[in-house]
Amino acid sequence: MRLYHAPASPFVRKVMILLHEAGATDRVTLVPAAGNPLDPGTMPVDRNPLGKVPALERDDGPTLYDSRVICRYLDTTLDAGLYPPPPRLWDTLVLEATADGISDAAVLMRYEEFVRPEATRSPDWVAAQWSKVERALDAVEARWMSHLAAPLDMGQIALGAALGYLDFRQAARDWRTSRPVLAGWWAEFAQRPSLLATAPA
Repeated sequence: MRLYHAPASPFVRKVMILLHEAGATDRVTLVPAAGNPLDPGTMPVDRNPLGKVPALERDDGPTLYDSRVICRYLDTTLDAGLYPPPPRLWDTLVLEATADGISDAAVLMRYEEFVRPEATRSPDWVAAQWSKVERALDAVEARWMSHLAAPLDMGQIALGAALGYLDFRQAARDWRTSRPVLAGWWAEFAQRPSLLATAPA
């Protein structure tokens, strides 16, 4: 399998954390890809018409794209057990979707601040995206801490990728002070070998 890969992407990082946790990094070949909405660059547009990473080129079927699709496929193929059976599955999927929403908003902020021409940038747009991030983080602090204390699953991995991206791209924004319990969880979770091995730089 070939994984189209950009190490700064929180969505790629999700996939890479799964591979590390499953002990299966040797099962994929990483193919560097870079681009943005204004210039697809080397993004695999012939395999993912949306021009995004990650994209997983399989030996036995069409290329898969969207990190949630790829993670479900790899979890099944590798028997990783990161999507538990119902009823906990539904919480795992909702937490994964919440974390991916944080990553989506943070990536849009990055594009607005560094990709769009300066004259067309919208501070209001950036503020609106950060509001989404804050609401989602508040929800995690209020609702999801017991889930985060349970055995490892893809909801936790997706949240780790999202928080890592916030620290990487939005370090000047303090998300921790008003969320001390989540901040404490992240301080410990970020030390997992799979997280250390995939940290963006």
